[in-house]
Amino acid sequence: MSETKRTAAVVGAGLAGASAALGLLDAGFAVTLYSDKDQKTLRDGVPATGTAIYFGKPSQDADAEIIENLYGADTFASGYSFRIYGGDGPVLEFDPEIVHFLTQSIDVRKRTDDRLTRFIARGGNFVVEPVTLDKLDLIAAQADLTLIATGKYGLTDLFPIDETRTVYKTVQRQLLTVQLSGLDYGPDSFGYRSLGGGKHDHLNAHTEFGEIFVGPLVHKDTANGWVILGFAFPDKEWAQRFDTATDAASTRQVFLDIFRDYFPEDLAEVEKLQLIPTDSHAWLKGAVIPSVRKAVGFTRSGKPVAAIGDAAIIFDPIAGQGAQNVSIQIAALLRSVRSHKGAFTAEWIAQQFDLHWENHGFGATEVTRLFLGDPKYAAHLELLFPAAAVSTKVARAVFRLLSEPSLLKKIQTREEVEGYITQAAGESAADILARFEPVKQFSRREAI
Repeated sequence: MSETKRTAAVVGAGLAGASAALGLLDAGFAVTLYSDKDQKTLRDGVPATGTAIYFGKPSQDADAEIIENLYGADTFASGYSFRIYGGDGPVLEFDPEIVHFLTQSIDVRKRTDDRLTRFIARGGNFVVEPVTLDKLDLIAAQADLTLIATGKYGLTDLFPIDETRTVYKTVQRQLLTVQLSGLDYGPDSFGYRSLGGGKHDHLNAHTEFGEIFVGPLVHKDTANGWVILGFAFPDKEWAQRFDTATDAASTRQVFLDIFRDYFPEDLAEVEKLQLIPTDSHAWLKGAVIPSVRKAVGFTRSGKPVAAIGDAAIIFDPIAGQGAQNVSIQIAALLRSVRSHKGAFTAEWIAQQFDLHWENHGFGATEVTRLFLGDPKYAAHLELLFPAAAVSTKVARAVFRLLSEPSLLKKIQTREEVEGYITQAAGESAADILARFEPVKQFSRREAI
């Protein structure tokens, strides 16, 4: 006699919801995925909410437990060109090849749509209707496991803020982003910054105003896509400029003006990036307060439901930890689901999230604090980045923290930071830092 097939409901068809629904379906569940938008609208009628960037093997291997890489080996960036500017101009730079943990940026709408397509093709039940609290009560009563991947229609209120794990009470950066095209990924694109050219990500950080990231991205519609992500200190001059953006064209112009005024070395290359005619939604502005919520909620009749993805942890996007967190959380949850034979109780849900928090979530929030310049990490900023400007091995170790953020849990004191530098470089941190000098102007590689 065969066992009764277990059932699951997933509410919210973004990256987290689509990933969880597909994974549960492949784990043998009968799965219903709920969305307030149909598949075409989710792909073509919503803003470009992110790059779904995965830094290195941990997130990429976790994602492979859900779905194989659909985008080819040539979609990976192989390095990270980093420059810091101060009020008086250049401060430091480094540009390591990081081939042992390649990064991959995919338009989140494309990554999500591909999972949704496979979910439906494999027999998943995709229901297009809003899920209110009353509707959720009925859904959860009929499912063995219910996952919430959205905060719409009052669902956020099911998961209170976890004050013990939430650091910030206010917005740390205002966000502006646009997806463009017009440059290939060859050595001549941004080639003056490094041999990696268009296969490298590029970040300019200004100590007074914020940061701007420019990098290759697999766009949902077109080849050779790129993304510009701006992170502005609230109430500062860049934030005021961000407020003037009203569509993709004006967003592009905001960035061109910032590059003209603050990063003129890159202006000619950024000007080559053009609007994507098929995508009027290729831009977004906004802000979030980084926060962690309780992972267990209860419907009105008392049925436990679980928060996943942004419904559980909201990251400031500066360190690119959101999509990584999704892949690692969902993969771990699926492993536990497959081996679990009993009911999916509130205690079980809480235990799974606590394990995820310990293994990854906490580290991801902390590395985000580091890249936000949080005072907790003053020693790291003082030591790591100057050392990275001297030693390519240290530069790689800095970006390894984006790929393996839990490493940061063991690098908290000044002595531990110095030890991390020494271990990475193979020589003492003191010797490396003694060789650091602020740059007077950024290097420029001439064409061969």
